[in-house]
Amino acid sequence: MSTLAGTAPTYRKLLWIAGIGWLFDAMDVGLASFVFAALKVDWKLAPEQISWLGSINGIGMAVGALLAGVMADRIGRKPIFILTLLMFSMASGLSALATGFAMLALLRFLIGMGLGGELPVASTLVSESVPAGERGKVVVLLESFWAGGWILSALVGFYVIPKYGWQVAMLVGAVPALYAVYLRWSLPDSPRLQAPAMRERRSVWQNMTAVWSREYARRTFMLWILWFCVVFSYYGIFLWLPTVMTMKGFGLIKSFQYVLIMTLAQLPGYFSAAWLIERMGRKFVLVTYLAATAISAYAFGYATSIAGLLTAGILLSFFNLGAWGALYAYTPEQYPTRFRTTGAGMAAAFGRVGGILGPLVIGYLAAAKVSFPVIFGIFFGVTLVGALAVLVLGRETRAEELVD
Repeated sequence: MSTLAGTAPTYRKLLWIAGIGWLFDAMDVGLASFVFAALKVDWKLAPEQISWLGSINGIGMAVGALLAGVMADRIGRKPIFILTLLMFSMASGLSALATGFAMLALLRFLIGMGLGGELPVASTLVSESVPAGERGKVVVLLESFWAGGWILSALVGFYVIPKYGWQVAMLVGAVPALYAVYLRWSLPDSPRLQAPAMRERRSVWQNMTAVWSREYARRTFMLWILWFCVVFSYYGIFLWLPTVMTMKGFGLIKSFQYVLIMTLAQLPGYFSAAWLIERMGRKFVLVTYLAATAISAYAFGYATSIAGLLTAGILLSFFNLGAWGALYAYTPEQYPTRFRTTGAGMAAAFGRVGGILGPLVIGYLAAAKVSFPVIFGIFFGVTLVGALAVLVLGRETRAEELVD
């Protein structure tokens, strides 16, 4: 079959175009954590309200992942790819005009729909356009743009929010995302969808039930557990990270500075995962990096000194984001082309339930004066469950051709 992988510059162009949009998506998610910390002061929000802002975003991501996944198998990857980024960027820009909690919560839901829908579709499109021997590495490199977005968000959070306010920060994140929409108009759709066998479209119901058929049920069960655990720990920890630092006694600007340092560790986490994933395999990277994430979360909960917090936070960023890269490479490889984005979207949607619960756990437990070692002990346990699911139920897909 002819693919975009025939010439290296072609799929490199695809990587860059998809990656730029991914970068600005991450920038918004990262900015949210800094904006929430600022709103805690400006709007005098309670911890429970901050938790709900994060969780409403997670609800939107769950809805977006499910809808975009099933529709991308019906009408193509590219149209959904563009539509979801457009929804995300417009809602993000409008957030700068929010005048109260309810309005901001609605916009965070729409942002979540766009973001949650785009990510599984983007990773599937890239997976289907790259040869098997490089597929895992390229998808992890796509995910590494997420770290670039978080680093930009940390810079904006540190330099822009204290001086110009959180509204300006939201505009800074939204405007460049529209440029990514422009770039994607020239993007070709997945070459695998052009194959003769794929011209007859299956119904949404056929695709959704096929994900749980006898042949694929074990893979789906494993993926749903894995997605839930990874998303629960990531959004529970990282959306709250600046606020947790302030609750540990550091000032707002100092907390932003420390989070910026921790965020820089995301890039080497991705690059190390990209290097290992084609050498040691998907299962090795996922199990190792998730186990290390769990240990780092446990250490962060107990840390009290600046050195201890920074060390644990850096390791959290390194291993958790490396695991994310492997997750996006591993997920599309579980299903055939005819319902690949449906399977990926359903797994991501279930995972977003973890993204809803994670921020709520910290918010309500912190409000109840539960100690940080106990709170981060929960993240330790949940992340280990994800590692065990891959170890026991997962299969190795390194260098396998995607199934049509």
